[in-house]
Amino acid sequence: MPELVALDLSGQEFVNALVEVWDAGDAVLPLDPRLPPPARRALLGAMRPAVVVTPEGRFPLADPLPVEPGDALVVPTSGSTGAPKGVVLTHGAVEASARATSARLGVDPATDRWLGCLPLSHVGGLSVVTRALITGTALEVHDTFDAARVEEAARRGATLVSLVPAVLSRLDPGLFRTVVLGGSAIPVDRPANSVATYGLTETGSGVVYDGRPLDGVEVDVRGGRIHLRCPMLLRAYRDGAVPLDPGGWFDTGDVGRLDPDGRLVVEGRASEMIITGGENVWPAPVERVLASHPAVAEAAVFGRPSPEWGSEVVALVVPVPGLEPPDLGTLRGWVREVLPAYCAPRDLILVERLPRTSLGKLRRGELSGMSEGPR
Repeated sequence: MPELVALDLSGQEFVNALVEVWDAGDAVLPLDPRLPPPARRALLGAMRPAVVVTPEGRFPLADPLPVEPGDALVVPTSGSTGAPKGVVLTHGAVEASARATSARLGVDPATDRWLGCLPLSHVGGLSVVTRALITGTALEVHDTFDAARVEEAARRGATLVSLVPAVLSRLDPGLFRTVVLGGSAIPVDRPANSVATYGLTETGSGVVYDGRPLDGVEVDVRGGRIHLRCPMLLRAYRDGAVPLDPGGWFDTGDVGRLDPDGRLVVEGRASEMIITGGENVWPAPVERVLASHPAVAEAAVFGRPSPEWGSEVVALVVPVPGLEPPDLGTLRGWVREVLPAYCAPRDLILVERLPRTSLGKLRRGELSGMSEGPR
């Protein structure tokens, strides 16, 4: 049976090892080299690879679990809301993703060049590598994100890059032909040359670009929940669970709608919705409005139990350094100029930073537990 090989590598070393593992008929588990030892041991114990490859060599592991023929990747989910699960993607799914995304982006292997600068342990960074390999497009991979190196790569000929919104302000995205954005809330004022993507680890990367599904991707909104069916979907989770219904549809757990033009609008995770005074409040729209205030660098909102409202909207705000921090009354008024009054926060907590994953996603499960700062 084919084996699962864990790659504790980065940059070009990872790419070379990935090709070797695939050529041998085995599957790859990408590891984040930044994981602390306890988290690394826990992940290896849950995923049960046969061997781990590090810069120092190959090391066999006890009690391995084989993969199925045709399996290409076992990708841990981000773990932003709990323990990560291993998403099993087949070679067919990986190729379908590479072909569909490249077609939508108009990638020309003869003239384009991908730059990989996101963590390869997450599907957003990993998919840059796999689509370049499968389509024969030139590829440059960085060990870590460094804005100066990213801009230099563009000046040397890199035309395509995948980024998270959190890094946009650190570089000039106009140096690239196309910037693929994903991983967290997309800013309204995103670059004109960017594409906003929606997808999950279970879909092998983004499958909806600027609200339009890629070729071969079906979108169905049932009772407000987004369901997807496409050849990019996972085969199963590492524990053998198959999260597809009998018709092959995957319930994303996200809530959204189709606008009058048929574009998909993603509201957020079903579990993130705040019900306050009988009204539904989605965090993302409130966060976008708060972040547009001149004195707000970053913002996040969550629901806190309230005897009066059921839940109340609480705002966590990182003030802009050097400016007078905003007060609750100011931000409530700012939100009410754009959104219904019930969306305005009823409490404000000023913090130095927001908890995020390596891809810039908010760790929403940690928001309510953050210590309160000055009001």
